[in-house]
Amino acid sequence: MNGRGRQAGWATLAAGALLAGTVVARPAAPQDPAPPESVTKAPPAQPLDDGSLRAAYLDLFGRPPFAEERAHWLGRARRELCDALIDNTEYWKQWLEEQLYYFFLIDNFRPESERVAAIPADLTAHKLNVREAIHRIALCPSFDQRNPGADTFVTVVMEQLDGIKVQKNARELEIGKAIYDGTPGTFLGKSGTSQADIVRIAVEDKAFTETFLTREYKRLVRREPERKALNDWARRCQRDPSLYTAFVREWILSVEWEERLAHPIDQPNRLFVRAMFVDLLGRLPDDDEARRLRTALDGLSDPGPLRSVLARLLIDKSEEEAGHDAWARSDRAAIGFVGQLLGHVYI
Repeated sequence: MNGRGRQAGWATLAAGALLAGTVVARPAAPQDPAPPESVTKAPPAQPLDDGSLRAAYLDLFGRPPFAEERAHWLGRARRELCDALIDNTEYWKQWLEEQLYYFFLIDNFRPESERVAAIPADLTAHKLNVREAIHRIALCPSFDQRNPGADTFVTVVMEQLDGIKVQKNARELEIGKAIYDGTPGTFLGKSGTSQADIVRIAVEDKAFTETFLTREYKRLVRREPERKALNDWARRCQRDPSLYTAFVREWILSVEWEERLAHPIDQPNRLFVRAMFVDLLGRLPDDDEARRLRTALDGLSDPGPLRSVLARLLIDKSEEEAGHDAWARSDRAAIGFVGQLLGHVYI
């Protein structure tokens, strides 16, 4: 099939998938045939196919692989991919984005402090562990602005950091509120006298470690962890938070992670936007594009129809601007067109 026919076939496939609420990968450029001797090599354990490669990239980097990455990794062992992707700067940047979204520190509440911005680099350099990173996030001004007042702040710390239901722990909440206001007290079994102490005590508690690992496991594996395994991870991670990346590697290589690939999962809007750009335009959206499109989708109870419109517009506009050249890049015009539509209708 020539380049134009191949691209047209891909565009039809992409349109159908996106209209169904999913995203498919742009085919990689034709590669030279593999040398004959490579055919005789034994296949690697857990070889990466399109589905597992895409899922791993979405889980670890928050985007599908680019064409050159796809060509590089297809057929290679999943453990090699984990070794390459986990614990690098892009991994930690996406990890930070997930944490900020979890705490609703987005848009007007997005942290602008240098200390939060430095988290991915500090984690990559092993100057910081995940517990210290969450501690830094919870102490930033944006967290305080997002959760103003003693009642709201202590409630969020108890529920989102430590998984403690305040309805069942009203006394602990009242103690925390008093400490927030400067009255000495014992919160979760430790002494404190300030708002900062509330955060410190919460992230040092074993309930934080268990809650954090549970939500990270569910984010990556899409199921509840088994209690015995969770207890073991939490016990080890409480002593040494740097083990978190080893657990992520274990989860991505697990049978449970592989089993969830058989069940298509609707990605959240923020990841859908990133995947759509990579799949259809071969690049990530810039911050403004990602924010505007994600905000428009998040504002709808059913974003499916708008997802379909966006995908169709990008496909049609990119083909029109490219003049049917399979690999031309005129995506800025396409995004401008989508942005105009959103500016008139949704924003």
